[in-house]
Amino acid sequence: MAQPGKGYAKRSTPSYVMAIIGVSVVLFLLGILGWIVINANKLGEYFKENVEVRVYVRENVSAKDSAALVNYISSQPYTKSYEYVTKELAKQKYLADGNKDWGAVLDKNPLPASVNFKIRSQYATTDSLTKIQADLSQNIAVSDVQYNQSLVANLNTIINKISLILLIVVVVISVLVIILIDNTIRLAMFSNRFLIKTMQMVGATRWFIAKPMDIRALINGAISGIIAIAGIVGIIFLAERWLPEMRALRDYTLLGGLFIVIILFGIGISFFSTHRSVIKYLKMKLDDLY
Repeated sequence: MAQPGKGYAKRSTPSYVMAIIGVSVVLFLLGILGWIVINANKLGEYFKENVEVRVYVRENVSAKDSAALVNYISSQPYTKSYEYVTKELAKQKYLADGNKDWGAVLDKNPLPASVNFKIRSQYATTDSLTKIQADLSQNIAVSDVQYNQSLVANLNTIINKISLILLIVVVVISVLVIILIDNTIRLAMFSNRFLIKTMQMVGATRWFIAKPMDIRALINGAISGIIAIAGIVGIIFLAERWLPEMRALRDYTLLGGLFIVIILFGIGISFFSTHRSVIKYLKMKLDDLY
């Protein structure tokens, strides 16, 4: 039995190399798609968390009531960041936007003080912001609460459409990836069909024949996943070098999860396809192998 094992190792090496390369390419494409999905989700969260709510403070409100308003807003779970804009700071921002000074016409600053805050992504919906607006409007220190309603409505509509499209693409690509990897492994195993049948004919058990090939499939799947991950990391660094702003979207947790999925996916499909091919050739008659 030692000689067939050696022959098997020598004859199967080229096919395994091609299988590793083929599976790596497919996993690489799947990983790039996963990275795009992650960035799309992070970009959606980034836009949502840049929705600004402006809470205008009433004239002649006491410092105590103003401080209480700021503390209330800052303590709410929907507040990501906030800024208290005094009347003087509001004037500076107004002039910085290219507007004319009203000093020659008005004796006092007509702009109100305000508390401007940005919300967390999960609250960037029309329903949530309507409730936030109603709650803050009841505060005695508040004269008005404003946010860009059309932006919020359009933003959520666009993000939902993009998410649906990406979900469909991911499902379709995943099915194609499974088919491509399965075909790649089956082609690699096709060159070993006579070896499998010969080992069976000399008395080797099904487990004895399948075990080394299954183990090799696990190793090849892991190698393919690692090669694909290396390619994805290279693409990410090139993309961030070309567009540095993308670094703000990098999420190591999600990327780590994606890389684990790629390796497990490569191992699982390689093992399943290899084992199925071995069993298939063991059940076939010798004449059917030609």
